[in-house]
Amino acid sequence: MAIFSDTQMRRYGRHLSLREVGFKGQQKLLASKVLCVGAGGLGSPALYYLAAAGVGTIGIAEGDVVDESNLQRQIIHFTEDVGRPKLESAREKIAKLNPDVKVVEHPGYLTADNAVGIISQYDFVLDGTDNFPAKFLINDACVIAGKPFSHAGILRFEGQIMTVVPGKSRCYRCLFKEPPPAAAVPSCAEAGVLGAIAGVLGTLQATEALKALLGKGDLLTDRLMIFDALAMRFREIKGKRDPGCAVCGDNPTITKPVDYGPPPACETP
Repeated sequence: MAIFSDTQMRRYGRHLSLREVGFKGQQKLLASKVLCVGAGGLGSPALYYLAAAGVGTIGIAEGDVVDESNLQRQIIHFTEDVGRPKLESAREKIAKLNPDVKVVEHPGYLTADNAVGIISQYDFVLDGTDNFPAKFLINDACVIAGKPFSHAGILRFEGQIMTVVPGKSRCYRCLFKEPPPAAAVPSCAEAGVLGAIAGVLGTLQATEALKALLGKGDLLTDRLMIFDALAMRFREIKGKRDPGCAVCGDNPTITKPVDYGPPPACETP
């Protein structure tokens, strides 16, 4: 009995030709589960590439609806989707792109009460949110659940990304101890963002997820990579796990996720 159908052989042919993927690797992808928290600027390109690659189960946690202001960068949503739930819009596009993919919907936002339970169902997590309370919540829940994840953030002409493998690398809290005061950092709505920046960072997040699922290459662990689009340069800030980190340190004081405030009206960049 054939492992793949003729249609799948054609669809994934360029993967099957790669020594690092091949038939076994493609089987791994089809059997894998990835959670994308947010179907906005970062989530849009990440979801497209994960689905195109044949990741068998993609979970989406999202509680927002499509707004006209999203269309400049959130490419999974179209003009006719304005006013629709982003979950519904993203699920529809993924189904059209690749019928092999099962989409699991998690309506609403992650909270301290549900984050670990949801994240525990997946092999890898992508943080596609744009606010610090959500990013710390995702970091803590992933560390507690022992799930690797990709952090990314964008603003103006810049973006940053790092991958966290709990127990092996530093986490987001090792770099940033706690969320900054409210309004200390402007949001994308306040400061603006070049739409293509979301595409660059979201695509890098999908790349890290695929590498992690395949077990190939060097992940972006212990390195915060910063992208400056105006200078068209990448630079890295290297470091190691902080033994005194409140969540991943030797004697953690945070043993369950914390809500730092209610989710904003628009959580995805």
